[in-house]
Amino acid sequence: MPTAATVTLLTRPGCHLCDAAREIVSAVVGETAHVTLTEFSIADDAELADRYAEEIPVVLINDRVHNVWRVDPDRLRAALQEATQ
Repeated sequence: MPTAATVTLLTRPGCHLCDAAREIVSAVVGETAHVTLTEFSIADDAELADRYAEEIPVVLINDRVHNVWRVDPDRLRAALQEATQ
């Protein structure tokens, strides 16, 4: 039986890398069963801003950092397949 996975995208307003990451992450999550996507802006959370200010965007899979800055769709797809097995 597949396991559910959660992808969290950490962004900030005005971030062009965040815009690109959002498109890739949304597309990959949309084609992967049992995966939910949430997005948080570090502008709304001082703790996240302190922790990730220089690494945005950040993609977390099940609360673990998958990558920062640029998202490779094939690598994300493979990680999600592994996370949902």
